[in-house]
Amino acid sequence: QVQLVESGGGLVQAGGSLRLSCAASGSIFRINAMGWYRQAPGKQRELVAVISSGGNTNYADSVKGRFTISRDNAKNTVALQMNSLKPEDTAVYYCNADVLSTGWRRNDFWGQGTQVTVSS
Repeated sequence: QVQLVESGGGLVQAGGSLRLSCAASGSIFRINAMGWYRQAPGKQRELVAVISSGGNTNYADSVKGRFTISRDNAKNTVALQMNSLKPEDTAVYYCNADVLSTGWRRNDFWGQGTQVTVSS
């Protein structure tokens, strides 16, 4: 089994910054893409940013230029640096990883979510 543990959420004023971190552990052979998603109240979960094992990144248009995703393959971690935060960034943020386990099974895993609240 694989576990993803997130940290770094909280309350911040508009224009401020937060850094989210996610650590994967368990029966991991290789992690392919890792990403961050978010879900605001009453809305569907949406992709925020994704990074491949080779470091290629993709961002939602709404966060381009403000958020930066990074990863450490040796430590099986992914981070999301969020700058110039806006009230509309308020949501529960989820870490996601596409994992090939030591049992040669490929699955999608999710963290438990961390709340980010941006006040105006």
